[in-house]
Amino acid sequence: MSAKKVTIIIPLPRFNDYIREAVAYYEILDYENFEIIILPDEAESEKLSEKLDIKIIPSGKVGPAEKRDLGAQNAKGEILAFTDDDAFPNPKWLKNALPYFEDNAIGAVGGPAVTPPKEKIWRKISGHIYASPIMSGSYRRRYVPSGKVCEDYDLPSVNLIIRKDVFLKVGGFDSTFYPGEDTKLCLEIKKLGYKIMYDPKVLVYHHRRALIPTHFKQIANYALHRGYFVRKYPETSRKFVYFLPSLFLMGLIAGGIASIFSPLILDIYLGIVAFYFLINLLVNFKFNPTEWILTVAGTFFSHLFYGFFFIKGLFKRELKR
Repeated sequence: MSAKKVTIIIPLPRFNDYIREAVAYYEILDYENFEIIILPDEAESEKLSEKLDIKIIPSGKVGPAEKRDLGAQNAKGEILAFTDDDAFPNPKWLKNALPYFEDNAIGAVGGPAVTPPKEKIWRKISGHIYASPIMSGSYRRRYVPSGKVCEDYDLPSVNLIIRKDVFLKVGGFDSTFYPGEDTKLCLEIKKLGYKIMYDPKVLVYHHRRALIPTHFKQIANYALHRGYFVRKYPETSRKFVYFLPSLFLMGLIAGGIASIFSPLILDIYLGIVAFYFLINLLVNFKFNPTEWILTVAGTFFSHLFYGFFFIKGLFKRELKR
C-alpha cells in the first residue's frame, strides 16, 4: 500500500531563524511522500532547501487561520499536517501519525509539542510551567509525551494532522478567533462524528515564549478565549478544570479580605496558601535551584493571569482579533 501524500502547512509573517532551523529537521523526516507549503506575508527569494518539495505562497498580511486555509486550498496531499514556524518535528512524526488514517472513523491526529532541550532559560521556564501538573493537570500531555493513546477533543494547531476532505467539510479554520481557532476546528470535526486521536509519539518540538512579558500575554489570550468559549461553545469548553484558576484567584482575594476580621480565617487562609506553595514546590523540585524558583513563581502568576482573563472572557460579548 502506497504512503498517503501529506502536505505540511506552516504560516509565518516572514522567513526567520526558526523556519531555517526547522527545515533541517524536515529533511530527515522518516517519511517520504510529503510536500511543505510555507505562507509568508510577502514573497521570499531565499531558497530554504535543495532537498525538499517546498512551495512558498505569499498570503498578504492576514492571520494564521487564513494562511492555513490558503495552504489547504493549494495542498496536493490527502492529509494536512499543520504546525508553526517555531516548531520542528521528531523524525517519526508523520510515520507515527499516518497509520491512524487507515481507520475512516478518525478525522484528525495530534500529539505533544515539547519544549526543545536547548531552549534558553526564560523560554525554558515557560515550558516548565506549561508542563507542570499543577498548571496544566491532565492537559500537560500537550506539552510532554505523557499518557497513553486516547481519544481527544481539542488539540493545538502546532501539531494537528487532519484528513483534507474532513478539513474542507468543516470549512477550515474560523479566522474570527486567534488563538482558539484550533478549538473551534476540533469541535466541528467532532460534530461531524469523527474521532480525534492523541498519541504521545506524534511529537513535535515547540519553542516557547520568553517568561516576561510574552508568556504571560499568551496565558492571558488563552484564558480570555477559553472563558468566551465556555459560553459560546460549551460542548468542549465548559469544563470545571478551566474554572480552577479563577476560583483560586477569587479565593485569594476574598480570603485575604476576610482574614482582616478573623484570626481563625487568617489561620485557615495562610494554611491553604502554604499548602498551595508546598505542592507547587514539590512538583517542580526536579529542576536546578534557579529554574525551580522561577518555575514556582511563574506558575503562581500564570494561575493569577489565567484566572483573571478567564473571568473577563466569560463576560465578553464578542472577541476581536
